[in-house]
Amino acid sequence: MGALFVDYGAAYLLSGFFGWDALAILIIFGAIQIVFLPTLQGSPGHRLFGLTLRRSDGGWVGLWRPVVRTILLILVIPAVIWDSDHRGVHDKAAGTVLVRS
Repeated sequence: MGALFVDYGAAYLLSGFFGWDALAILIIFGAIQIVFLPTLQGSPGHRLFGLTLRRSDGGWVGLWRPVVRTILLILVIPAVIWDSDHRGVHDKAAGTVLVRS
């Protein structure tokens, strides 16, 4: 949850700096996720909290998984539904898992 607050807070601050509205916050948040997940194996919030995003089989997440994961994360509901392994629906649908690095 802390990583989510860091990333959303960064989007909120960037949006406020430019005087944009709530939709811009979501767009900036999505851009942060989509750009950093495949390049740094996690968003800035993930990396700050020592988390790494990987495919379920351990490989590189690629380019489409961060897009699917981010769209579902923005919809909120899939992110708050977890399984017994504490993986959200957004991670299961994208075939990803957050691990401590």
